[in-house]
Amino acid sequence: MTDVLGVCESWDDALMTVRREDGSLVQVATADIVSGKPVPPRPSVHRRLDPEQADRLALPGWQPAESEDLGQWVLRASGGFSSRANSVLALGDPGMPLDEAVGRVRDWYARRDLAPRAHVHPGGAAEKVFTTAGWTSYGPTLLMLASVARVLRRLGSHHVVEPRHDAQVDAGWLATDERAGRHGAAAREVLETGEVTFVTVREERGEVLARGRGTVHGDWVGVSSLWTREDLRGTGLGSAVLASLLGWGAERGATTVYLQVLEDNEEAQRLYAARGFEAHHAYAYLVEEPHEDGVRR
Repeated sequence: MTDVLGVCESWDDALMTVRREDGSLVQVATADIVSGKPVPPRPSVHRRLDPEQADRLALPGWQPAESEDLGQWVLRASGGFSSRANSVLALGDPGMPLDEAVGRVRDWYARRDLAPRAHVHPGGAAEKVFTTAGWTSYGPTLLMLASVARVLRRLGSHHVVEPRHDAQVDAGWLATDERAGRHGAAAREVLETGEVTFVTVREERGEVLARGRGTVHGDWVGVSSLWTREDLRGTGLGSAVLASLLGWGAERGATTVYLQVLEDNEEAQRLYAARGFEAHHAYAYLVEEPHEDGVRR
């Protein structure tokens, strides 16, 4: 006898279909089945990572237009498109005293005419030195993780539509993404870099009704830019987009899915938790704002 482990997608008198964790489908004649039992999804090994390791693993999913190492810190700039792509990842040892590193960060962003920003973990040494220098905190964010198999199992196999995949953002996508549209080429460079897909549900004229971006690196798939038109929320379009993103990732070997969500967006957190995601850790951004005389202090 042989066995197969996966999510049962269909079952009738003739045939059973199982989707393995790698995304492949297996069909078994129902008459040949001897036994079966429910098996909980295997927990992701990455769930046990510490916050710094997890943030570094997620780093390739949102690649900046320009980056430079400062010891173990990573300086990132992308013309102002998103805090994630325009802040220093201030984790680990910068290779110099922390107050000196803050000055280096300030100068690096000043040369690019960008507000200096930092990605820090609450309570860490980096957060303390930046706040002591007068930087202010904003945008506390959660990194949420799940196994791909677990989320696919929660979503089920029956979806209202079959979304389409594209390799680049287009006018239809940008019409629903004001921030990306405003930053133009800088946004496109961040969004389109790496092994990515842009999943959309559209009406006949091409208007985007729901969308999401997926990126695969290693055995992780990151999902971002999830959006559904307000009057269509709760109709299953968003679930269809998410399932399609995860199926795409599973076909490329991804076993862990992650996303970032603002800490104060409790509605989104409940939605993702219902689909199997768990909060792994929180991080925050710090920014040095200019004073009224235009001088940063």
